Amino acid sequence: MGKLKVEFRGDGPDGAKRLIRLAAKAAFASFDYSFDGEVYIELTDDNGIRAYNRDFREIDRATDVLSFPLNDFYRGKPIPDYPHLLDPVTGLLPLGDMVISLERAAAQAKEYGHSAARECAYLTVHSMLHLLGYDHVDEGAEKAVMRAKEEAILSVMGLSRTMDD
Repeated sequence: MGKLKVEFRGDGPDGAKRLIRLAAKAAFASFDYSFDGEVYIELTDDNGIRAYNRDFREIDRATDVLSFPLNDFYRGKPIPDYPHLLDPVTGLLPLGDMVISLERAAAQAKEYGHSAARECAYLTVHSMLHLLGYDHVDEGAEKAVMRAKEEAILSVMGLSRTMDD
């Protein structure tokens, strides 16, 4: 089974980093890949993520998480010729980058009535699934498939939606 290397950019509490790393690795492990991957995660606040959203998506407002995939996947399946995309120095497949607003995660946790830990884990899993080819552009089948996968991963982590916080 492949392993995931997680690199952080930006400051954030050690506890949040540990949980986010675990969530990213849980999402990656749920696919039982034969290759090792790598992801970069930036932790920021609402102003920081607003700048990313404005610069890369031309949306001038804060959001909770942004995903920047580097390779083509579809619902967790890499393109058939992915081996040539492995980094020649590290041997890892670069999956992409994510940016998480810890400020927004804390606000949403309060709004949704669950822990900040659960919200950070959810945002991480959500973003990892984007990096691995899941999407929710419609409110129908694609979103339902993605939500089911998110909840399955969070449940394995002991962070299901129905847990008592």
